[in-house]
Amino acid sequence: MKEAPLHSEIAKGPDDGAAWWMTAADGVRIRVGLWTRAAPNGTVFLFPGRTEYIEKYGDAAAHFAGCGFATLVIDWRGQGLADRLQDDAMSGHVHHFTDYQMDVAAMTEAARRLDLPRPWYLLAHSMGGCIGLRAVMEGMEVQSCAFSAPMWGIAMSDALRPVAWSLSWSSRQLGISHFYAPGTAPESYVLTEPFETNKLTNDREMYQYMIDQANAHPELGIGGPSLRWLHEALSETRTLARRPSPDLPCLTLLGTDEEIVDVARVHDRMAQWPGGRLELVENGRHETLMDSPEMRGRLFAQLCDFYSSSGDGNATDPARPASAVRQDRKS
Repeated sequence: MKEAPLHSEIAKGPDDGAAWWMTAADGVRIRVGLWTRAAPNGTVFLFPGRTEYIEKYGDAAAHFAGCGFATLVIDWRGQGLADRLQDDAMSGHVHHFTDYQMDVAAMTEAARRLDLPRPWYLLAHSMGGCIGLRAVMEGMEVQSCAFSAPMWGIAMSDALRPVAWSLSWSSRQLGISHFYAPGTAPESYVLTEPFETNKLTNDREMYQYMIDQANAHPELGIGGPSLRWLHEALSETRTLARRPSPDLPCLTLLGTDEEIVDVARVHDRMAQWPGGRLELVENGRHETLMDSPEMRGRLFAQLCDFYSSSGDGNATDPARPASAVRQDRKS
């Protein structure tokens, strides 16, 4: 492991943040970032969504640190400071969706080398939710899993879906799968979409937080997905939808105003998850964990309590919520 840059000045996470380079099994270099290494209650593996990067989750790491959890975050291949997969660095591209599992393996290896505190838990957002679902289905070493607006399907109209399938499939045959998917562009979403019409958050300050990060370090961002990414995402979500949920404690957060992922797929999955719980967040958009201070505080407290109650006894007493531990540390 070699040290990697971490732009702490824009992350606004705990003071002890650090990052390292890791190499996946196929030679692609990824980046992992860690906050709060000395954590009595375990470690949260945080899987970001498409276009995201480690620094965006400094605020989340601060919430988890207050509950006694370490936070390990990843830059997926093709985004953040990880290796880009095309000459066009702004393209959201992947060769095969299962390639992301090599990044998961590298992240897990980093956690072992750093001897991160156990139990380990998963929090996966959006595209990270698709990657995370396969990871837990295949036996990822976590005590429980939580998802935020998981991409278990992509929101689109019934009329558009067959067009998306045929266009993304035929683009590979025509050698144009590196082209951007229709309606997308090379620019960062937060730099082109006004706050008033954004699909991510209701909180103007958090949206400005994203804009400031994108302006300060444009090398972290990407634009729209390639046609190859679209086809791989459609194929992977369809494949996973046909598989049963693992016997693992699960909490899923979903905003009632969600417009990016397929809401029906999330409801279907959670209705069949043994012991799973779906939390509908009133007025929440795609990024409920990056919304108003009240919404963020409430949801992170739920996550901390969920992880604590599903721990193996090496963390907090399951009968004593993590939020109570957090209050003790403030006193």
